[in-house]
Amino acid sequence: MSEISSENICSRLLRELGGAYPSSLGINLGSMVSEEVFKWFIASILLGARIDEDIAAMNTYRIIERAGVLSVKAVMETGRAGMVDILNKSGYIRCNHKIATKLLKTTGVLNEKYGGDLNRLYFFAKGGKDLENKLQNLGKDINTVTVSIFLRGLRDVWDKVQLPLSIPALLAARNLGLTNSTEASAALEELKAIWEQDEIRLSDLEAGLMKLGENYCRQNKCPVCPMRESCKNHWK
Repeated sequence: MSEISSENICSRLLRELGGAYPSSLGINLGSMVSEEVFKWFIASILLGARIDEDIAAMNTYRIIERAGVLSVKAVMETGRAGMVDILNKSGYIRCNHKIATKLLKTTGVLNEKYGGDLNRLYFFAKGGKDLENKLQNLGKDINTVTVSIFLRGLRDVWDKVQLPLSIPALLAARNLGLTNSTEASAALEELKAIWEQDEIRLSDLEAGLMKLGENYCRQNKCPVCPMRESCKNHWK
């Protein structure tokens, strides 16, 4: 186990479980272009709404993408009825009116307060907590789950993001020997060092660890875990 480099472990983790959702959806957050950040904001609202499951949320995003409604202007011009029609094509009907309303209201507030630019919102944030508050103030239905999903995807490009490492990700990182720390903040700093050294996107690494922690480590599914050969517990 000690001979396996962190780079090999991380590469295998991402190969087996995949990285963050922006990469899967073809959203280029690394460009820091405002339009790309807004696309991720829409995807985060869908993922935060818990539409059945994450796969359904991603499929819904792609339907919105095909309709060409991934900009502030397009959302506002489409209107609530138009957004409901687009969302109905996903085959998931139960929350579509609520989601359409949320998209319209938050986009309207974003446009009014920050000229429709989430990078501008970020610029005016005084720190991590203020950034989270400003995002939640875009609408009463923008909950902490949505904000967490959105900001974790932007760890690589927004320095003010101060979310702690999630408990599932911490558990997985410890099992893989990427950290020995029991404290989320210290473990996150160690993962940042791996990110800087191995040129692995921090958001992808964290997402892969979260999937491993939630779906395998916390459920004691060691026999079927795709990372069991790299796990410290496997060699005990």
